[in-house]
Order: sequence, then structure tokens, then C-alpha cells
Amino acid sequence: MDAIFEEMSAATDAALERDLPARERLLIDLVADVCLGTLGEPYALHVRTAAAHGISGDELRELLRFIAYDSGYQAAALAMTRLPEIEKAYGLPAPAGIGHEVDAAGTGSPIPQQVREEVRALDEPFAAYMDLQSRMRAGMSQLSVRERAFCTIAVDVLYQTLTVSLRTHVGRALSAGARPGEVAAVVRYVAKYGMTRGWAAMIAVKEILEP
Repeated sequence: MDAIFEEMSAATDAALERDLPARERLLIDLVADVCLGTLGEPYALHVRTAAAHGISGDELRELLRFIAYDSGYQAAALAMTRLPEIEKAYGLPAPAGIGHEVDAAGTGSPIPQQVREEVRALDEPFAAYMDLQSRMRAGMSQLSVRERAFCTIAVDVLYQTLTVSLRTHVGRALSAGARPGEVAAVVRYVAKYGMTRGWAAMIAVKEILEP
């Protein structure tokens, strides 16, 4: 590795470590690996670091299950396949097999009613698909609502879905007790994966937080 690049990278990490706890930063790092397809050494490093910070293999699997409908199932599936390979290669603890009820055949959705109505007005079959995806994740409990909201905001920044989706996810984070400054901190942290993405997202988030 280039010494000057390493110095720049270390300074970047140091500048972004102040505003969010390590656990949340690592979850966001893993989300970025999935969305950007960086499933080689960066992903392995983040998995190992997550384990060192007490994030279990079961929690990592819940993270991948959770973000799959925003990141894309194919992207999450690649990360899910790679995960046990990394665990085996580095002697990390095996998951205990903790899961949740999928409820694919159920009805309803935890999505806010106003959002459901807006999507239904656009296209009813698509609204039913959104209901299914959210319902299949309603029973998850290993990651907090705040953590899940921050991860979906990270997806929005990485994929630049900065309108209705971002507004919904920011609202979820605030409802879970996050402060506006912490929401902005998520955007700043994701900017390490692309400054221009972070810039555009910060403009959008500020418009949501300060209408």
C-alpha cells in the first residue's frame, strides 16, 4: 500500500470516528460493502472488526436479510454467501442460528400508513410488494430500530435515493430517538464512500430536517 494513501485514509477515519459509536459505524461499513460490491478484503476486514466489537454472526446475517430489499437481493446474497467463508478463514465464532418469523403469507405492513397510501395510489401491485418486503422484516429484533434506520439511510446515500425513501428513513430514525445531528452524522460517515454522494445527500437531509 502507498504510504501517503495510508496516511490520508487514517486521517479520514479519525475525522469520522467522533459522532457515531463503533457498532453503528461498522454496520454502515458493511452496508456499504454490500451496496458497492466490495466483498473482498474490505468486507473481510469489516466482518473481523465487527466480531472484535461484539457483533455476532447472527446479527450480521440479520443485517444482510434486512437491507436486501433496499440493496437488492442479489447484492445481499453475494455478501451472505461470502460471510461463512470469512468466518471459517479467520476462525470467527459460528452463528447460533437465531432468526425470526418471516410472515410472508400474512397481511399488513409496518410501513407508515401515509406512505402505503401514496405507493398504493402509484401502483397497487407494487404497494403489495412493498408490504410483503416490510412485513417479512417486522419480526427482526437483533438490530435496534435506530440501527436499522441508519442502515437504510446509508443505502439511500449510496444509491442516491434522496427523495421519498430518504424522507421515510430519516423519519424512522427520528422516531427511534435519533437526534437530527446524529442523522447528519450518518451522512457524513457514508461520505467516506464517495464525497459527491455525501454532498448531495447532506443537501437532501438538511431540507428534511430544516424544512
